[in-house]
Amino acid sequence: MTPQDIAAVFRAEYGRAVAVLVRMLGDIGLAEDAVADAFETALAKWPADAPPHPAGWIITTARNRAVDHLRRESARPRKHAEAALISAPAEPTEEDAVPDDRLRLVFTCCHPALGRPAQVALTLRLLGGLTTPEIARAFLVPEATMAQRLVRAKAKIRDARIPYRIPTEAELPERLAAVLAVLYLIFNEGYVSAFGTDLARGDLCLEAIRQARVLVELMPDEPEPAGLLALMLLTEARRPARTDANGALVRLADQDRSRWDADLIAQGRAIVRTCLRRNQPGRFQLLAAINAVHTDPATDWRQVLALYDHLLHFDPGPVVILNRAVAVAELNGPEAALQQIEDLDLGTYHLFHAIRGDLLSRLGRTAEARQAFDTAAALTGNRTEHAYLTARRDQLDAESR
Repeated sequence: MTPQDIAAVFRAEYGRAVAVLVRMLGDIGLAEDAVADAFETALAKWPADAPPHPAGWIITTARNRAVDHLRRESARPRKHAEAALISAPAEPTEEDAVPDDRLRLVFTCCHPALGRPAQVALTLRLLGGLTTPEIARAFLVPEATMAQRLVRAKAKIRDARIPYRIPTEAELPERLAAVLAVLYLIFNEGYVSAFGTDLARGDLCLEAIRQARVLVELMPDEPEPAGLLALMLLTEARRPARTDANGALVRLADQDRSRWDADLIAQGRAIVRTCLRRNQPGRFQLLAAINAVHTDPATDWRQVLALYDHLLHFDPGPVVILNRAVAVAELNGPEAALQQIEDLDLGTYHLFHAIRGDLLSRLGRTAEARQAFDTAAALTGNRTEHAYLTARRDQLDAESR
């Protein structure tokens, strides 16, 4: 097994391993350090002797490293007791309000004592295994800013002695909005990876969907978890068609719909219909409805625009305005759409420049479009996106000759 293969396994299993270790240790820092130590051990051992069950090996090895660490500091009786506790065989535990280790850790990190940005960023780090640059990209903030935010979040948990306990059923709703935001961002990072050669990380998409299903079962009377699950299913259904045989990105309008997953689409559309009957609209339900319209044989752009107008009541942010402009362009032309996005504060968001480049190219403003595609390519760390954006730029050059 190569070091790249080992890194891929650890990246896929990171969230599960940290969640289990946090439950055992009650200490985020020690859990992360133990998993990191296990990774170093794997790099030394796995090339010659890879384990048949990597996930179990990671958790067992990390747990042993944590025990060793606590025993080295066992001059204090409490540390010795902690080491004895986690090295003992696990006892059966009483059923919790949240039955899944990883989703339990999501709720724990979304403690109301932490601000929303800290809740989401910390959970993306612990559960999604995202790096600081990847999380910074999701928040559209500089990497240094995000690094400080993560350090402060962990320090607050430590200093305020925020307990690593299961929230009661009464406490679950107040943490729901943050949990939904976390799962959505984990899914988005899987759908378009911030860095690397591959466009997507299927493991993150599937993990986010799995946790969303658990959340829907946990809170069946809440419509927004169902909306998020529908959004993920409808989006994930398109993933097989998002790249061609050579791995190049394919735009939604150009995708071969026969490659879409019909079962996921049927599941997602059924959930959207259930949400509509509830008549309790929210952000994720509306996003799911928009994606459901895109799965029709022909996209009804008037319906898409109407849904975006409704969505603005729940999420009036610049990214929604940007995405709404795509529908405006289809209905009223690129000039009308361009006017609506020119003043958006999205200078570090590569898709802003990509959409702006597309609108400018449709208006025949080739030089400006070329610059916009160049800027978008420079801002993405994903090589597949970078190749697509530079190809769009080169196409403009060829057409202008």
